[in-house]
Order: sequence, then C-alpha cells, then structure tokens
Amino acid sequence: MEPRNFDGDADRPRSAGAKQTGRVLVVGPYLRVRAGSADAQSESHVQRDAEARLDEAAGLARAIDLVIADAIIAPISQIRPATYIGKGKVEEIAALAKSLDVELVVMDCALAPIQQRNLEKELDAKVLDRTGLILEIFGRRAKTKEGALQVELAHLNYQRSRLVRSWTHLERQRGGFGFMGGPGETQIEADRRLIQERITKLESELKKVQATRRLHRAGRQRVPYRVVALVGYTNAGKSTLFNRLTRADVQAADMLFATLDPTLRALSLPHGGKAMLSDTVGFISNLPTQLVAAFRATLEEVLEADVILHVRDISHEDAEAQQSDVDAVLRQLGINPDDSGRIIEVWNKIDRYDAEQREELLNIAARRPADHPAMLVSAVSGEGVDALLAAIEERLAAKRHTLDLSIDAADGAGISWLHRNSEVLAKELHDGRFDMTVRVDETKRDIVVSRFDAVPHPT
Repeated sequence: MEPRNFDGDADRPRSAGAKQTGRVLVVGPYLRVRAGSADAQSESHVQRDAEARLDEAAGLARAIDLVIADAIIAPISQIRPATYIGKGKVEEIAALAKSLDVELVVMDCALAPIQQRNLEKELDAKVLDRTGLILEIFGRRAKTKEGALQVELAHLNYQRSRLVRSWTHLERQRGGFGFMGGPGETQIEADRRLIQERITKLESELKKVQATRRLHRAGRQRVPYRVVALVGYTNAGKSTLFNRLTRADVQAADMLFATLDPTLRALSLPHGGKAMLSDTVGFISNLPTQLVAAFRATLEEVLEADVILHVRDISHEDAEAQQSDVDAVLRQLGINPDDSGRIIEVWNKIDRYDAEQREELLNIAARRPADHPAMLVSAVSGEGVDALLAAIEERLAAKRHTLDLSIDAADGAGISWLHRNSEVLAKELHDGRFDMTVRVDETKRDIVVSRFDAVPHPT
C-alpha cells in the first residue's frame, strides 16, 4: 500500500466494509522542517524521508500481523500538548478511521499518556504510539527466559505511567501483558502496587542474569577466544551475515526485528584462529529508552566485544540516517562509534546493485580514510565475506602479542597450558623440543615470557 500525504484536502477513501480483527490505520505525524532553519541545518545529516519513515512504521505493524487498512502522512507545524496533532488533523483522522472501520490507530511518534488518552477519546479507537508498538513486537518475539524478562520489564515501566481510569481495557479481566489485550488488572490502585512489585522482582532476576553473563565472559577469557559483536539497524542483514560467517541457522527474514534474543557462535578465522561471534537485537530510530535500559544485560556483549561490526543496509534510501541512529544508541551504551580500532563498518546488500553501481560504491569506499575503512559484502551471496574475515583477524591480532618459544616435548602440562591460554599459530618438533609461535592477549603476555622464556615474534 502506497502511503498518502494527509494534509487537509486529501481524498477520503471508500469504506472498507465490516471490521476485521487487527485492522489498523498508521499515521505519520511528522514535523515540517523549513529549509534554512536552525533545525534543518543542525539535523540535516539525519533527516529522514517522510514516506520511508511511514513505510517503516507500517512494517512494524505488519511485524505483529496487523492488517494495514491505510497509511497516511499528517505533517504538523508544532506538537500540541493535548493531542500531539492539531484539532483539524484529529477530526480528519477520526473521519478516516470511522470510514475504514478500524479498531486501532498507530501513531508513529512518542505520545505522552495524556495525549494518548485524549486521542483515544477523539478517534473512538485504541491508540498505540511508536514505543508501544515496538514493545509489542519485542513481547511477541522474545523466546528465551532472559528475553522475556527484559521485555516485560520494559513493558511494565511503560505501562506504569499509563494507568488511567478512562482506559476501558483496564476494566476487563484478560490474560497476558500485551498492549492489544490489556494487562489483565481490574483496579488501578492495585495495578500500580502490583506493577511496582513485579518491576522490583524482574530487576532482581535480571541482576542474576547479568551475574551469569559475567561468569560466562570470565570463562571465555580463560580460553583465548575474542568476541566479535554484530550491531546495526533492524533488517540490515545481521542475522543473514551471522549465518554466513558461522554456518549457523539463526532465523533471518526480510522483516523488522526478525530475531530478538542474542546468539553466540564460534567464528573460524582465515589462519586457523577462533573467535566468538555475537548477534544482537537490531536498533531502530527512536528506540525506546526503556528497551535500551532493559536490554543492557544483553547488550553487555557489545560492551565487552573486542571488535564491533556495524552492519549497514547500504541499499536503503535512508542508510545515512540509519547509521546516525545506530551511532546514537552506541553512545547511549558508552561506546564511541568513531573508534576505528574497534569498529568495522560493513556495507551489506551490495547484491542489490548492478556492476556499475558496485564500482561506484567501491570508489566511495576507497576514498574513505585508511583508519575508517568500509567492507563491502553480500550476506546472501557471500561476496566480500573472505575480505571481512581477514579484516576481523587483523583487528583482533593488533590487540595481541605474537611470541616465539621452545618447550621440551615432555612438558605436557606446559604444552597443554599454552593450548588453553593462547592461540597456537605454529608448532614444529625439532630434537625433542617443540618450537612454537603463539598469540596471547596483554593479560597473559608476561606469564608466557617468564614461564617459557618467550621472545617477540619478528614482524
């Protein structure tokens, strides 16, 4: 369905007939930014195309199997405290919602509780904002216990501020905690108390999750496996690339937030080394702060990663704006997106370009600074993956020390220790001794030097 610009005189569509379950109207209430204004100049590098934004919002709705009755753009000059959009726009959208006989209106913006309540009264339909929609998707996609805990915590923090008596769904006794059916509580005073108690319990359980993850990371540190993390905008192709690099079978689909729970797999490097590759939840513009906070335990894998692959859908019309959104989330996590020693930018989906367009992309990448390279790949066809693996290996090696040593072949304990605590690059037997070349991280370098009389490998 093509999005329409609903700006006052837009034609009304014909009635869609009887109401269907899950029929929704998606509205993009986007602020007009005048050319030459301070906002336009300061934010020009992240300005998004309105139709692309609306298409993304419709994609979010379709991700939970909602039927899009219509999707419209409703440009506004300023945000109204009571209803976010102006009175005239409210009346027009109410008429459209009635003619389409929809039961849900999705507003592609963050609504305050009072704005959401007032819009529901005026539109005579359930209203869901962008934050609520993303939380609904996450609630349906979380499959592990950890993911479910994180989503429920984010949901309850969001729900707590929206417990108001005018919400009719709070009067119904219904199961689940999703937004479409209501939380299932009956009295708001009890709701607030029970929600706070549940939040406290969830936070305690998530602290245990964090402690468990720390133990897992400590175990990986005892074995010389480095961690490589995939980050990127949702639907940039991270899971497809993850499967290509690790020969795994993680769900990958042309859908927003196709995968949610984190996954770790072994990654084989070109020269026989090993690393752990972590696939994380996709980012999105205006990612709810509740989710950033709730998923911090999962995203700690990114914080601890030695190398971060920022996967970009370079074929997307809003690729630059998506990059800015991912950079913003990385900053929220305390990661500098300009850290060239740690972050590798991966331009994915080059299979969507013809030969001439690929050559142009290669020229653009070649003109980038040497310390900020871009790796061009196709996760679908495998093109460029070997070069990406070589770049990963080079980054990991730059943070480690390569040492030469000679050890008695009878020293089984010492040889076993080296295999457990270092990456053995070469091993040859000469006259009852093993001549070995190993690679170790900073924390084990002094131990290897003192215990095995190792010396730096000539470069």
